[in-house]
Amino acid sequence: MISLPPGAPRVAKLTALSVGVALLATACGGTSTPTATTTTTKPAGLSCPAPSEGLKAPVIPASGTVPPSSTTTDTALKIGTLLPTTGALSYLGPPEIAGVELAKNEINAAGGVLGKPIEVTHRDSGDTTTDVATQSVTNLLGLGVSAIIGAASSGVSKTVINQITGAGVVQFSPANTSVDFTAWDDKGLYWRTAPSDVLQGSVLGNYAASCGAQTLGMLVLNDSYGTGLGKKLKETFEKAGGKVVAEELFNEGDSQFSTQVDKVIAAKPDAVAVISFVQGKSIIPLLTGKGIKAEQIFLVDGNTVDYSKDFQPGTLTKAHGTIPGTTAGEDFRKSLLAVDPTLKDFIYAGESWDAANLTALAAEAAKSTKGVDIAKQLQAVSKDGEKCYSFANCVTLLREGKDIDYDGQSGPVTFADSGDPSEATIGVYEYKEDNKIALVKEEFGKL
Repeated sequence: MISLPPGAPRVAKLTALSVGVALLATACGGTSTPTATTTTTKPAGLSCPAPSEGLKAPVIPASGTVPPSSTTTDTALKIGTLLPTTGALSYLGPPEIAGVELAKNEINAAGGVLGKPIEVTHRDSGDTTTDVATQSVTNLLGLGVSAIIGAASSGVSKTVINQITGAGVVQFSPANTSVDFTAWDDKGLYWRTAPSDVLQGSVLGNYAASCGAQTLGMLVLNDSYGTGLGKKLKETFEKAGGKVVAEELFNEGDSQFSTQVDKVIAAKPDAVAVISFVQGKSIIPLLTGKGIKAEQIFLVDGNTVDYSKDFQPGTLTKAHGTIPGTTAGEDFRKSLLAVDPTLKDFIYAGESWDAANLTALAAEAAKSTKGVDIAKQLQAVSKDGEKCYSFANCVTLLREGKDIDYDGQSGPVTFADSGDPSEATIGVYEYKEDNKIALVKEEFGKL
């Protein structure tokens, strides 16, 4: 892991991050500019590595009696959420909101923070085609929140990060992966439980190469998330010996993708990576309808979802995708379903649960519900102490005067000075006949 002195400015962290990726598990070693280069020798077909056992879901020990806080507050901890219930990422909202709600219920069942129940207010983030996020943030700041969990979209977060952090409020995203936030001038107030795309792009690029792909076509959302992830994917795939033969961009709000799909197919790639959000529902049928086999399709966290109600059975059999974080354990899924019985995906639920727990624990450690005080304790509660895995267990240790090291449902959480997790897991998934995903393996890496 690359480490820097605590006082090092955040702008210095991007350089460290760019050279510090080390995959420790089974990984190998502007404008669109499509090309039509093809290789003279094609592989007989893609054959991906056999599934391996993933990391086990964390075992959350039962908590005993939680001692009361020695410090109480007159101002309850107020948390807002800025998560999508409309727009291109609306499918991500339900599991993220459920994760925060579950954490709130558990925190309050343990007695709350500094002697008071925490309060959570949910607001919609929309997407980058609207101004919903700005309006929601204005409303949440008016309510006096100390932290805002969200947004899910890196592009949306870019539109509000200065508004939030400029008000002295913590912004804590469970799903932002753009590398741009690592060096953002955020006054130490921006944090995230999702790893940057440096890690996901590396895992996906190496995995596509390990499946036997020699050439890759890319369909990429033209925003900070899409282009950042696409850049790392391309870099890793080509470092593994492959070649990106077509790269086509599309914009948020586009509804027609035939031109981009045709150009990618014309390059005759062995594999096609689709970096998108909900646009995947339109792009995937275009690809398969023009001869691309499901096994040639590689998706990302923005579109690796349950398509059982969208496509005919078998449409995506053997397609692959990547999602940051560990798989939600059975007990955690049951708890989430008790909050929202309609959930069909659990993507970023663990990261959202962790964000709420970490915010509450940092407030306890700071003995304050002010955003700037909470931010100063977030790194401390994530590392170099006694391991604990839930609010009740961790706050008990804090109130006993012990240092804690919180790990959660998203896996190990150890924050770098930049506010990024310095270690993370990327899950690799394969689609089955019913167009639902199953875990193939998990890659653990340090940044």
